[in-house]
Amino acid sequence: MQYNQQHITQLLQQCKKGKQSAQFEIYKMYYKAMYNTSLRILKDSFEAEDVMQESFLIAFTKLSTFKAEVSFGSWLKKIVINKSITHLRRNSKITEVPLENIKEQPEEHVENENYEMLSPKEIINGINELKDNYRIVLTLKLIEGYDYEEISQIMDITNQNCRTTISRAKNKLRKILNSSYAK
Repeated sequence: MQYNQQHITQLLQQCKKGKQSAQFEIYKMYYKAMYNTSLRILKDSFEAEDVMQESFLIAFTKLSTFKAEVSFGSWLKKIVINKSITHLRRNSKITEVPLENIKEQPEEHVENENYEMLSPKEIINGINELKDNYRIVLTLKLIEGYDYEEISQIMDITNQNCRTTISRAKNKLRKILNSSYAK
C-alpha cells in the first residue's frame, strides 16, 4: 500500500505538470470505482459515464487545490458524488420535500427478519427500488461509508433531516426486502 500511495503521489505530481500519460494512468486506476459510484446514484449507465468523465476533468483541472489531507481516491469520489447529485437535481429526477412539510408518522414496527438469506444482489435491487432521495442517502451511508454530517453536507440538508431520511429509507428498504423475502 505504501508503494502504491507513493506511486499515486508521483503520478499526481506529473499530472500537475500536464503529463497526459500520468493522467491516463490515474484514470485507469480509478475509473471503475468512480463509474460505479455514479451509477449507484444516477441509475443510468450513459449518464454515469458522462458524470465520471466530467469529474475526472474537474479533478485534473483543480488538482492544485488537492491538499492530500485525504487520499486522492476519496477526494475524487466526493467530486463524483457531488457531480452526480447535481446532475440528478438539474434533470429534475430528484424532488426534495422540506422536513417541516412532512407530517410526523409513528414508526412502524418491522419484523426482525433474517436478512442473511438474501444475496447482495437482492439487497442492491431493493435499494434501487427506493425513491431517489432514499436511494442516495442509503448508498452514501451503507455503501460509500459516509457519516451523517458528511451526507448532510453533500445533500445540502440539515443533520436532523439526514438522520430522519436515512431512518425512513432503512424502514422502506426493510419492507421491500421483507416482501421479496416472502415470495
